[in-house]
Amino acid sequence: MPSPLPTQARSPARPFLKWAGGKGRLITQYNPYFPQHFRAYYEPFLGGGAIFFHLQPTQAVLSDINPELVNVYACIRDQVNDVLEHLEKHAYQHGHDYYYQIRALNPSTPAERAARFIYLNRTCFNGLYRENSKGQFNVPMGRYKKPKICDAVLLKAVSEVLQPVQIYQQPFEAMLAVAQTQDFVYFDPPYHPISATSDFTAYSRGAFTAEDQTKLAQVFTELAQRGVQVMLSNSDCSFIRDLYQDFNIYSIQAARAINSNPQKRGKITEVLVTSW
Repeated sequence: MPSPLPTQARSPARPFLKWAGGKGRLITQYNPYFPQHFRAYYEPFLGGGAIFFHLQPTQAVLSDINPELVNVYACIRDQVNDVLEHLEKHAYQHGHDYYYQIRALNPSTPAERAARFIYLNRTCFNGLYRENSKGQFNVPMGRYKKPKICDAVLLKAVSEVLQPVQIYQQPFEAMLAVAQTQDFVYFDPPYHPISATSDFTAYSRGAFTAEDQTKLAQVFTELAQRGVQVMLSNSDCSFIRDLYQDFNIYSIQAARAINSNPQKRGKITEVLVTSW
C-alpha cells in the first residue's frame, strides 16, 4: 500500500458547492492511494472538486460536460467580486417565491448565471443538480432554515486557488489528447446504478449509460498504458469490477446520503481503482 501524502500547508479553500457523491468525507480513506508525485492533475468529472481542493496541485486542468458548472468555476476564478455582488442580493431576498422565480430565470451574463447556480445549489433539495428534457434546472426548494448563500471568505479563497487552473467544458475522452506520462487523472463519473431505484446519474439531461461506463474504462486503460497515473471512483458491483479487473481495486466505506427513505440511508461499499 502506498504511503499517505506528506502534510503540507494548504489554502483554506474547500468545496463551495453541495454535490451528490462529493468525496469530502472520503478523503481520509483515499489518502493512502494518491500518487506521491505527479506533473499535472486532471479532473474531468468536476462536480464539487473535493479531491482538487484537498490536493491543491500547482498545475491542474478541471473540466466537465455541464456548461453551467464550468461557468461557475470560471467565474469564481475570473470575476469573484461580481458573483458575490449577485449572491448578496439572493441572500437578502431568499424565500419560497423568490427561489422559484430565480429558478425560472435564464440570466444573460456569466456572473449572474454563476450566482444563480450557487444560490440554487445552496437552497435546493439535497444540493442535487437535475435538469428536465429541455435542459432546465428542476429541483424543488430544500428545507433549510438559514442556508449560507453568500460565503465571501470561502469564495475568495477558492478564487485564489483557481488562478493558475485551466477550466474547460469538455467530455472525459478529451483526456486522451492531453494527459501525459506521470500526469494524474482522477475520474469520478456518475456512478453505475446498483439497483433500479438508485440511478442518480442523469444530472445533465442524458444518463451516464453502461456503454459510457465501458467507454470510460477503455479511456482509463489507454491512459494507464501510456504511463498516466489514473484513479477512478465508482459503485461496487460486478459490472464495474469486471471492467477494471486488470487494475488495483480497493473497497471504500461510504454513506448513502440520498434516498427518499431515511431507513435506507447508511454505509455502503464503493470502489477506488488505481492504475499503479
